[in-house]
Amino acid sequence: MAGVVLLLTTACSGGEKDSGVTVGEKGDATVPQVTINPGNGNTKAAPENGVVVTAAGGTLEQVTVTLKGKPVDGAMTADKTSWKSRTLRPGAKYQVTAVAKSPKGKSTTVNATFATQKAANALSIVDITPGKNEKVGVGMPIQVTFNRPVGDKKAVESALEVKSTKPATGAWYWSNDTTAIFRTKNGTWWEPNQNVTFTAKLAGVKSGKKTYGVSDFSRRFRIGDSHIITISTKKKRAVVEKNGKKVRSWPISAGRGGRVVNGVDTYLTTSGIHLTMGKENPAIMTSEWMGVDPKDKANGGYKEVIPFAVRISNSGEYIHSMAATVWAQGRQNVSHGCVNSPPKDAQWFYKFSYIGDPVIITGTKRKLEPFNGTSYYQMSWNRWVKGSALDRTVTTG
Repeated sequence: MAGVVLLLTTACSGGEKDSGVTVGEKGDATVPQVTINPGNGNTKAAPENGVVVTAAGGTLEQVTVTLKGKPVDGAMTADKTSWKSRTLRPGAKYQVTAVAKSPKGKSTTVNATFATQKAANALSIVDITPGKNEKVGVGMPIQVTFNRPVGDKKAVESALEVKSTKPATGAWYWSNDTTAIFRTKNGTWWEPNQNVTFTAKLAGVKSGKKTYGVSDFSRRFRIGDSHIITISTKKKRAVVEKNGKKVRSWPISAGRGGRVVNGVDTYLTTSGIHLTMGKENPAIMTSEWMGVDPKDKANGGYKEVIPFAVRISNSGEYIHSMAATVWAQGRQNVSHGCVNSPPKDAQWFYKFSYIGDPVIITGTKRKLEPFNGTSYYQMSWNRWVKGSALDRTVTTG
């Protein structure tokens, strides 16, 4: 039962628990009526519906919804006759207080308490990149992995927010039922030296049958300086720009080609927009990836310990130090697909680079595939946006 304050008097009235509670003197047109849905005493409110408070015969002056004393976000309509909260945490108890006032100055105060139904299955985030407070490159995507397949991707994607200090245009793409990826528009990158915050307002979002998000998630990271690396396998040279200015260049030796499997020359370096993915010092590189025993030298077997290696794809491509091919660097492509570099330059790049730096390679017939690592910029923008459950772009400002 809810209380009512009518000037200096108090009255009580209520409706069915599941249909909301309405308070106000219906016979007095000067007193506003307030309806709260879910109603007072409801113990199985649907988390995805949130709380809706409406006023008739007046406007809402104040609406407060709390969970364990903490306020819940909501929005008031322009005419101040309705207020709706965000989705609610499953299996939780909420308190509501609403105050409405009529044009003649009479007010109604309503209090209600209700509980949401529990989630039979919980949806949560089990992994996200970048890491917490990590400094990353201007091409860095946000990759979110959920603990179970997401049925209602539209509802979940609507709960994902990306905010940046400097505005960018981007979009989400579902690579599978458990993974959503955000990147900026083709031809653009994140503006350098700014903060980015990812927030998943998952609590109460219904993602499938009896499946709800049970808590929110937030991750903040920083975009560092702009590092753009261009590599020509024809000129056999790497050039690095920092914030638009050339800071270093060195001779390289790329993939020599000559090993064709299923129509693909696996010894060619892939051409396209790579992103730096990780660093290994050393990296252990073997011929096992192509099904050849490292001891089988006659069939190209190898096992090498490589210092200062920066990974740029899932197919085993790195920018790394290679003292043994300095003779070929700048002159001849002799590698198995990696970008061989002089030791001093490879060490410099290893220390200089962030994860998410764009590495643009040209000159070979082997094209980089969009999901060979974090090479998402290889997909056209229109196709990327179509991979959004909401088929829309996002402005992060």
